[in-house]
Amino acid sequence: MRTFGVEEELLLVDERSGVPRAIAPAILRKAGEAPIRGFALEAEMQQEMIEVISRPCTERVDLLHCMCDGRRTADEFAREQGGRAIALAASPLSVRPHVTVKERYKAIEDGYAGMARATLECGFHVHTGIDSPDEGVAVLDRIRVWLPLFLALSANSAFREGEDTGYASFRFVVWHHWPTAGPNDVFGSVEAYRALERALVDTGAILDTGMLYFDARLSHRHDTVETRIADVCLTAEDGATLACLIRALVDHAADEWRRGVPPPDVPTPVIRLASWQAARHGVTDRLVDPTTGRPCTARDVIARMIDTVRPELRRNGDEDFVERGVADILRRGTGSDRLRAVHQETGSIDAVIAAAAAATIGESRG
Repeated sequence: MRTFGVEEELLLVDERSGVPRAIAPAILRKAGEAPIRGFALEAEMQQEMIEVISRPCTERVDLLHCMCDGRRTADEFAREQGGRAIALAASPLSVRPHVTVKERYKAIEDGYAGMARATLECGFHVHTGIDSPDEGVAVLDRIRVWLPLFLALSANSAFREGEDTGYASFRFVVWHHWPTAGPNDVFGSVEAYRALERALVDTGAILDTGMLYFDARLSHRHDTVETRIADVCLTAEDGATLACLIRALVDHAADEWRRGVPPPDVPTPVIRLASWQAARHGVTDRLVDPTTGRPCTARDVIARMIDTVRPELRRNGDEDFVERGVADILRRGTGSDRLRAVHQETGSIDAVIAAAAAATIGESRG
């Protein structure tokens, strides 16, 4: 089986007020002193967030354990600083973030000014192993049409500035202020992919390939395809469900490439609109069916994706887990849906943040 691993960006907030706090440096100092296995904690651009990185795994159970352990450890270290580490893709309360003291981040802040200082969005990145860059680009060309569904399934950023934004993923709206964010055209070859990388870096508007914030890309550090479109999921179990589904999609795309099946001919603006639709409604309304370009119920189009990759899910031993996980999301809603229900019941943003903190480190079914 292909290896896969995840990067989860967690929001760091004050334990009492729920306002984001710049405690990442203290957490990382603690992490440097403590024995940690199965995951790593790393700095992100803002000191009010931290990244939990799993080790590469082949078995889903191992990945889920890494995710749960990483979340709980990050939260434990945050509590020692009077804070919490929470799986929210955007802060429900106002804050002016503090940029991490690092030369690269300072250069980004200087180049992007207020936009860089105001960005505090937490994503969920899945790294899936590939055999070669050729296979990786072939995968990118074939999974692009399905990626908006992962945004819909992960949506977890309904609240901002103390209010309900009306979006399931308002992170999508804010994140797409970055000029390289979003979907790409079909590349067709590694040469075309590398040529685009060079052309974008050569503009001088970005520092390096690390600022290519595509929905999915070839990792610049690992032999993986890195999918980046999703919000950080409210629960580790939802995240593991998406990771298994993404791995199966990569398997399916690579197999189609080897058999000479061409990538779907869907215009990039259609994919961009499909992503917006997913960000606006999550799984509560219609989504764009990538096989037709037409609206379809979320339940039906997601079922179509699962059916497409069912042989790969079965081969990886993930079929039942993904079926149950997706059914759970469709039944109870995404993180945004669950937290909206809390807000409707209590009228309290504090209650929303407390519920998110509890869900972040909740027990999983394995």
